[in-house]
Amino acid sequence: MSEPFQLPRKAMAIFAHPDDADFGCSGTLGLWSEQGVELAYCLLTSGDKGTHDPQMTAARIAKIREREQRTAGAEVGVTEFSFLRHHDGELEATMRLRAEVCKAIRVHKPDLVFCQDPWRQYQMHPDHRAAGWSALDGIIAARDHLFFPEQLTKGLTHHRVSRVLLFGTADPNIWFDITTTMPRKLAALSRHVSQVGHFTQLAERMHAFAGATGRAWGLERAEAFRYLELA
Repeated sequence: MSEPFQLPRKAMAIFAHPDDADFGCSGTLGLWSEQGVELAYCLLTSGDKGTHDPQMTAARIAKIREREQRTAGAEVGVTEFSFLRHHDGELEATMRLRAEVCKAIRVHKPDLVFCQDPWRQYQMHPDHRAAGWSALDGIIAARDHLFFPEQLTKGLTHHRVSRVLLFGTADPNIWFDITTTMPRKLAALSRHVSQVGHFTQLAERMHAFAGATGRAWGLERAEAFRYLELA
């Protein structure tokens, strides 16, 4: 985009697994938090199958990964968290999940939402597809008072999200320069100790990927998104 991007008052990332946002958009979130944007995370699963340790239980790894996500989010300035605690690998775009995402949006009231691109061709992980659809469906539901009206009690009101950034997309139309916040992105990823083995190698890959993403636009390091404006 040629015009300066107008930062939201508050942004929320809605995603499937602990570490998804840290891989996909944490450099941009860190950049925005430095400019005063409030940040929230809505995590749909607790990543309770994310281990190769035969002695690890699902309940234990879920607690570990939620704790890791909190500390990772703090590295880039996230101050609010919603954990919906669905099972890893079993996420489906149901009305129940849509209602839960809708409520999280109504509670946190973001102006802009980051989520995974459900239209990405050859998107293999079913949770990523379901997370993207549920985020977008929840955005639409949250804006109208007749969707899930039972939620609108004790002062909770419907809420309109006006803009969306899809991460993990194969069809980006906007790029953000994360050169200065690359250390914060790597710090966030390093907090996922249960998932990261050889962090030096991961850091090298992330630098290479961010460099390749930014190169075509004259940026040293970048994250790319599909930007949508909602009527």
